[in-house]
Amino acid sequence: MVHWMQYRQPRYKARFQGEMERPSPSYIVDVSILPRSSCGEQRGMCAYMLTTRQMLPPLARIDNAADTIPAHHLHSSLNKIKHPVNVVRWTPEGRRLLTASSSGEFTLWNGTGFNFETIQQAHDVAIRALSYSHNGDWLISADHDGIIKYWQPNFNNVKVIQGHSDPIRDMAFSPNDSKFVTASDDSTLKIFDFAGGVEESTITGHGWDAKSVDWHPTKGLIVSGSKDHLVKLWDPRTSRCLTTLHGHKNTITKTIFERVRGLCLATSARDQTARVFDLRMMRDICLLRGHEKDISTMTWHPIHSNMLSTGGSDGALFHYLLDEPHAPAGTAPSISVCDSPDPATAPSQTIHPAHRIPYAHDFAIWSLDWHPLGHILASGSNDRLTRFWTRARPGDATVFKDRYHIGEAAAEAEGTWDRRNWKQKRQEDEEQEMEDEMEGLEDQKMPPKIPGFPGIPGLPLPQFGANVPISQSMIPGMGAVAPPPPLPFNLSGLPGLNGNLPPPSPMDLNNPPDFATLTEMMKKAGIPPPPLPGQGGAFPPPPPGMLPPGLLPPGFQLPPGFPPPPPGMGGMPPLPPGIPGFGGQPPSIPGFQPPSSEPSEGGGAGGIRKRGPLPSQEESLKMEQRQGKYTRPR
Repeated sequence: MVHWMQYRQPRYKARFQGEMERPSPSYIVDVSILPRSSCGEQRGMCAYMLTTRQMLPPLARIDNAADTIPAHHLHSSLNKIKHPVNVVRWTPEGRRLLTASSSGEFTLWNGTGFNFETIQQAHDVAIRALSYSHNGDWLISADHDGIIKYWQPNFNNVKVIQGHSDPIRDMAFSPNDSKFVTASDDSTLKIFDFAGGVEESTITGHGWDAKSVDWHPTKGLIVSGSKDHLVKLWDPRTSRCLTTLHGHKNTITKTIFERVRGLCLATSARDQTARVFDLRMMRDICLLRGHEKDISTMTWHPIHSNMLSTGGSDGALFHYLLDEPHAPAGTAPSISVCDSPDPATAPSQTIHPAHRIPYAHDFAIWSLDWHPLGHILASGSNDRLTRFWTRARPGDATVFKDRYHIGEAAAEAEGTWDRRNWKQKRQEDEEQEMEDEMEGLEDQKMPPKIPGFPGIPGLPLPQFGANVPISQSMIPGMGAVAPPPPLPFNLSGLPGLNGNLPPPSPMDLNNPPDFATLTEMMKKAGIPPPPLPGQGGAFPPPPPGMLPPGLLPPGFQLPPGFPPPPPGMGGMPPLPPGIPGFGGQPPSIPGFQPPSSEPSEGGGAGGIRKRGPLPSQEESLKMEQRQGKYTRPR
C-alpha cells in the first residue's frame, strides 16, 4: 500500500516510470512526480519532487526515521478549568486525542483542528493510567484510589471494580485482550480477567512501589519497574520472575516494549538516563544520555523501531535515533554492541539525542503518545497543557529558533516570537476553548438519575455505606424523624444488658404480670423502681388529653387498680352539627350532648358563620362610564 501511495504501481511491475496525472484525489498530500531522466531539464521540479516526498506519511519512508522527528509545535490545548494532564492517549482510529487530568476528567480533543470536543467527569480522584485494547473496542482507566473502570468507545461506563487499595500507576492489555495487568504503589502487580473483572493472580517480588508495567505485544511476557531501582520480567501464567535487569540507580519511571518487531525493551529512570535492552541477549545495548533532569516518561514510534522519544521532569522533549549515536563534538562515538567482537561483554553504546526541544513544556512531562500514523506526537504536562508536535515543513529554518528550542528571551531577540502577540493569542485561544467547552457541556445536559423504589417516583433508595444520618427522612416533605425519648430509669445495673434495652418477650394477655413482684425483682437487682402508684395502690390517672376521646369502647372493664377514665372518654365523641343525612338532629348516642344553636358572642367556631357583603362595584362602573364605556344599555 505504501509503495502504491508513492509510485502508483505495485512492486512486482517494472521499474518506476513516473506519473503525470492521477484520476482521483487522495486524503494524503500528493503531487505529480516526474521521472528522473527529466531532472536535467527541469531542476525546479526535481527539487519539488524531493520536497513532496517528505510530505508523505512515515509509513512511506520506513528506512528514514529522521524525516519523522517532530520538531515543529502545532498547537497547545488547555481546558477552561486547568488541571495537570497525567495521561494522553490517541483513540485507535486516530481521529481524537483523549487526555486524563488530576481532577478525574476525560477531555476529548479533535485530532485535526486540535479544538475541544467534549469533557466528562470519569473518576472522583486523579486518573493515573489509561489503556486501549488492541482491537480498539474497550478502554480501561485507573485512578489514585485503586479503582478500575471499563469504558466503551462512546465513553459509556459499564463496569467499576476495586483493583488495589493504593494508587494504580500503570496498566496494559494482554495480546488477545482477554486479560490486563496493573501496577500499584502497594508493590504488587495484579492480573485481571477482563470479561469477568476478577483478579486471577497477584505478582509479588518488588521491594517498593511498582511504578510501571507493560505486556509484550505478541508474547506472554510482562515487564515492570519499581521504586527499588529494579526492572523485572515475569511469566504471566505462573507469576514467576524470569529475570531481573540491573543498570539504573534510581526509581524506574517507565518500562515499555517496542511494538514493531518486539525485540527491544526501553526503560527510563530518575537517574537522568534511559536504557534499551535486547530481549534475545537479556542485556542493555544502548544507553541514552542528554537529559539534565530526571526522565519522567518515554514512548516508541509506531512505525520506526529505531526512534525513541523521552520527556523530562524539566519539560524537555528529546528524540533519539538508536542507529545514530550523535556524539557531541570532540567525543569519539562508541561502538555498537552488535559490532563488537564479544557482544556478551561489550559495554552498551551511548546514544545522544538526534533532536532536542529543551523548552517544550514549563514543567514535567507526564505522558507522551504518537498518532497511529506516526506523524503527530502529543504530550501532556504538569503545566496543565496538552501540546501537539509534528515534523517541520520543508525549508522552514525558523522552526529551530522558536521559543521552544531557544527560550522566550532568545526567540524574542531573534524576532521569531512576540510576547505581546503571544499573550493576545493565548487569551483568544482560552476564550475559544471556554466557548467550545460551554457548548459541549450544554449539549450534554441530562436530568440527574436518582435510584428509587420501583413504582414510587422520587423516593430515593437508602444509600448503603454512605454517611447518611439515621434521623433523616427518606420521604421528601416529611422532615426528620424525631429520636425516641429517653427511659425514665437507668438500665446500667441490669446484669447482662450493658445498659441496652432488653429484647422483647412474649406476654400472655390472659395472665398479666404482677407489678408488685416486678418491683421487688428490680429492687434486688439494684434498679430504681418505677414511679409510685397513686392512692389505694392504683396508678395515677393519665394526664388530660393523653387518650383521645372514644378510645375506650362502651362497657370496657378496666383491670383492678386502674382508675376510671375521665368523663367523656367512655363513649363516642360528639359529632359536629350539620352533617347531611341526619336531618339536622344528632343521632341518639350515649354521652352525646347537642350544642346550643345560639351563635357565640365572639363569633367563634361554634357560632353560625354568615357570608359578608360583597364589595360595591358602583364606583368602578361610574369610573368606566366617564371614559366612555358601558354607556349604552344592551
